[in-house]
Amino acid sequence: MSYICRKNIPENTLEERAYQTSIAKHALSGNTLVVLPTGMGKTAVALLVAAERIPAGKILMLAPTKPLVEQHLRYFSKNLLIDTEEIIMFTGTTPPAKRIDLWKKARFCISTPEVIKNDLIAERYDLKDVALLIVDECHRTVGNYAYVFIAERYNAEARDPLLLGMTASPGSDPEQVAEICQHLSISVVESRTESDPDVRPYVHEREIEYRTVDLPEDLWLAVSVLNTMIDDRLTSLAALNYRVPKREALSMKALNALMAQIQTRMQEKDPSAYAAISIHAELMKLRHGVTLAESQGTTAFKAYLLRLETEGAGGAGSKAAKRIYEDARFKRLLALCQNWTKELHPKADEVVRVIQEQLITAPDSRVIVFATYRDGVSMLVDHLAEAGIPAKRFVGQASRDSEKGLSQKEQIEAIRQFREGEYTVLVATSVGEEGLDIPSTDLVIFYEAVPSEIRSIQRKGRTGRNATGKIIVLVTRGTTDETYRWVSSSREKQMQKGVKAMRTGNVPVSTFSKIPPAGEAAPQGGQMTLADAVIRAVSEENDERPAVIIDNRETHSRVAEYLSNLGVKITLEQLPVGDYAIGDRILIERKTTQDFVDTLVDRDLFGQMKDLAESSIRPVLIVEGGSLADLYDLRNLHPNAIRNTLASIAVDFDVSILFTKDANETAEMIHAFARRELGTERSPRGLHKAKTGRSGKAAVEYILTAFPDVGPKAARDLLREFGSLRSIMTASKEELLAVKGVGEKTANVILQTPDIVWREK
Repeated sequence: MSYICRKNIPENTLEERAYQTSIAKHALSGNTLVVLPTGMGKTAVALLVAAERIPAGKILMLAPTKPLVEQHLRYFSKNLLIDTEEIIMFTGTTPPAKRIDLWKKARFCISTPEVIKNDLIAERYDLKDVALLIVDECHRTVGNYAYVFIAERYNAEARDPLLLGMTASPGSDPEQVAEICQHLSISVVESRTESDPDVRPYVHEREIEYRTVDLPEDLWLAVSVLNTMIDDRLTSLAALNYRVPKREALSMKALNALMAQIQTRMQEKDPSAYAAISIHAELMKLRHGVTLAESQGTTAFKAYLLRLETEGAGGAGSKAAKRIYEDARFKRLLALCQNWTKELHPKADEVVRVIQEQLITAPDSRVIVFATYRDGVSMLVDHLAEAGIPAKRFVGQASRDSEKGLSQKEQIEAIRQFREGEYTVLVATSVGEEGLDIPSTDLVIFYEAVPSEIRSIQRKGRTGRNATGKIIVLVTRGTTDETYRWVSSSREKQMQKGVKAMRTGNVPVSTFSKIPPAGEAAPQGGQMTLADAVIRAVSEENDERPAVIIDNRETHSRVAEYLSNLGVKITLEQLPVGDYAIGDRILIERKTTQDFVDTLVDRDLFGQMKDLAESSIRPVLIVEGGSLADLYDLRNLHPNAIRNTLASIAVDFDVSILFTKDANETAEMIHAFARRELGTERSPRGLHKAKTGRSGKAAVEYILTAFPDVGPKAARDLLREFGSLRSIMTASKEELLAVKGVGEKTANVILQTPDIVWREK
């Protein structure tokens, strides 16, 4: 075996593979997308490129999960010849102040993307000196994922940018692959498959076997009942003149096509659309029940039925759940499932049988079982334990119902225990599909076939790394399992074909029109507007820019990204009320149209508006995603209910209401507020100061709200009662307490504040 001999890489540590060195060489010539099968050393390619670029500046590597970040930290600390103190990792648990200090000293930073995105938005540091950005699992660089913002910011900001995107499976959809390439500004594509001559010597055989089982009688009966309920819903939609598929063809694609019809009818103000959308929700729930019964078994299916029962019987449940719960056939299913005291689906016993066979022939084997749903994971862990096989549960962080998730620390510990042989079997959901460093997995079991080619490829890549591996896929005869098996296989072939096509050097180009970051659209003739010129002058000459405080929870939306692209000075905080604070006067609550009606129906919208009004002088509500008319089409609410709600918010709480079409327009509106507030404080480049003068009632109200614990509503109530500021200041405590909404604390503040002695220090 020969080893790589490169500067910044220890001698005799990295095996030399021709395809890796070739890819790394080309990756130094421009932004590169590397597509390599799992286990073929994408990280080694990243190491070779990083070793060449480290003298030119910092290296930033992004990975989607903390376990992956820690895994990369161990790898690069061992294989890159720089001081270990200069290789750092960021996760959400690293405090922002500490991240700023670490960033200054670091030469190689490995991080989850959300952390970097938030730090860039808050301007804790920038990417100007980053000589290489490595994006692991870059197939995620689509939609609103943090990779998109970081990559686009990096390519625009870095002095000498070079980007390396890595994935085993970019996907079979050419449009999605093109979107990834566009967001990453890819100029070079390097791909290999397991059949390529330079890769073949390092590929170990992987045997794939499909084992078919039959659906037991109880589950066959349950599926039959659900199918009759589905038939009734499809008949109801057909009676409303919707084009409906046959029940046998009711895939997610067909359901999405059906939803498109309903949305078209909604836009046309067709009253039938309101009934249709609820029926569609019932179909979604019933179809999911069929999938669970066919592919997962009685444990997962029973848990789902009981959740539907709780939702349907509860007061806050959806109309779809209530109608399903009230169906006599559903209640018969509930009665049937009470008899299921153990798992009846033959897949569970088959998993035990397969693992026992493996351990007899190879006692030191490691086995991963992939199951889509957590209920199935827990059932399999218990089932294997009963058979005397030690198994470890491996799921994501979120806790759902009584099912507790695993923290990132627990995930890392589970991987360690599995790697070191404390557990023979790891039973995992999709969280185990990406990037796990488990080199000695001998057998992978799919509890069900999955239609996603990306997930299928990643699952298969868990075995056959260092020795021959085996993959067994369990399929229930005559069910969606068989459909998913063929869909996945077809998409994998399509993806491989697309990957090979990219070797010609033709980077895929998307047909979708990329939306530029807010404020980037060039004015006609390339000229800058007066407003833009004023703001830029202020920013460049005095480093004064519009400033906005954004609630930490709002960083999941693209509004913060757009505001950052507009040059707004952003501070991220945990705001007690509202989402965006501007100066000491303006507080903005942002809601999507769906969130607005959901809060109105299911939560306390008026309570939120009361808090907003009492916490600011100028409260604003931005409803994003459409116009007033769009609110009428959601949750089947009468237009009068929406109109009355908005009237109450505007009149009773004195909250300004604005509608925006999307996150971009929301950012533009918040930017306008921030620019106006900036204008009240400074006159840029000699322009006349844009004062916001107050007089009369506004001035009186402003003075009173400056008192601690006196909000705008309390101020107005006091002024209505006493008529003037002087009368309030001279009132007795008893008179103040007689005003509705004024308590002991507020009364004491009003009485004591005028007597506070002010002395200049």
